[in-house]
Amino acid sequence: MPTPTGDRAVHFPRIEAKHGKPIAFWLHELGTLGEVGYAEQMALLQERHGFSRTHANALVMYARGSTSSRRVEDPESFFAALQEPAQRTARAIFAAITEVFPDLELVIAWNQPMLRRGTQYVFGLSAAKRHLTLAAMGAGAIAALGPRLAGLGTNSKTITVPLDWDVDAGLLVELVRRRLAELPSD
Repeated sequence: MPTPTGDRAVHFPRIEAKHGKPIAFWLHELGTLGEVGYAEQMALLQERHGFSRTHANALVMYARGSTSSRRVEDPESFFAALQEPAQRTARAIFAAITEVFPDLELVIAWNQPMLRRGTQYVFGLSAAKRHLTLAAMGAGAIAALGPRLAGLGTNSKTITVPLDWDVDAGLLVELVRRRLAELPSD
């Protein structure tokens, strides 16, 4: 999860304390790999040096030039950065859900818009070049709604829809309803 400030360097003192070497050493180690991808850099730190995923990611992304984990400040900034038709579809997805569940709060978490109730995340969305990914958050909602998801990309926790998806409000409401049923009562 992003740090409150979004600053990746906030992890550096803990990395140095846990692994016994200064950050400059770890940046040099990453540099010895040359022009490799993110996965190879993560593997070096995690598999060879026992870094946690959080610490490895903070260091790798810093080395790759990203000093902050925060890319968008609020949901409106996220939506505004999307090209059409993705922007229109993403807005329609959240509108369909919040029309039925107005008590859900729209926030940014993990640099994407998420709906939550209290501290519990209920639904999220991320955008890729050719599709939107819906994170239903519930344990069994996607499996239970399998036949209704025909034609969409699915795995156990996400659904991919085209950028110009004809929003199925009923499906979205059912996904959220199932997730809310899993949450503890207030």
